[in-house]
Amino acid sequence: MAKDMTLLWGSGSPPCWRVLIALEEKSLQGYNQKLFSLEKLEHKFKEVLDINPRGQLPTFKHGDNVINESYAACFYLESQFKSQGTKLIPDGPAEQALMYQRMFEGLTFYEKLNVVIYYTFNWFVPEGERHESALKRNKEALVSELRLWESYLQKLGSGSYLAGPSFTLADVVVFPTVGTLFRFGLSPERYPKLGEYYNLLKERPSVKASWPPHWLENPKRLDTLKDI
Repeated sequence: MAKDMTLLWGSGSPPCWRVLIALEEKSLQGYNQKLFSLEKLEHKFKEVLDINPRGQLPTFKHGDNVINESYAACFYLESQFKSQGTKLIPDGPAEQALMYQRMFEGLTFYEKLNVVIYYTFNWFVPEGERHESALKRNKEALVSELRLWESYLQKLGSGSYLAGPSFTLADVVVFPTVGTLFRFGLSPERYPKLGEYYNLLKERPSVKASWPPHWLENPKRLDTLKDI
């Protein structure tokens, strides 16, 4: 089955990491894959554009089916391989409802992180359009978002996943954002519940197997978010 799959991806990209974790959780190792450098803009290569005209990663293909949105690819893998690997959508309506809620809130979480990182590193924001007031506003919005997720995890209690006692699609798609936060220097002392969640999941086999390779090569954390 996995031999009919192809994944084009970039190291450290949370959307790519989501699909990598989902593939591991569904026991779909052995697929075709190619790593592209986002820094060198290799995602704009013809090889990617031929499959994904937006020129974005991940680009995922199963047989003749092409899925270029990470959430869609994760849903697809769970739907097509329900009986294989980890069951990622719980049966209980309460846990399922919470899973869907946290999944899609995860898009806002990721966006607020991205805005701060893009501004700080001058990615996609021309120098003449950068303003300290905007960076300050974006950081404040991220702090509010972080406090919200702290409260979610506080309510669930220690050792919980995002939708309750079971690892679900919510964790598949949101953990890469959490992992990126701590890679860029988020303080686990300031956000202890997120720190606890990060420590819980970073040891999970699917997460360890898909850990961004350039993070392994250079494990030193950045200090971009140390004051957030």
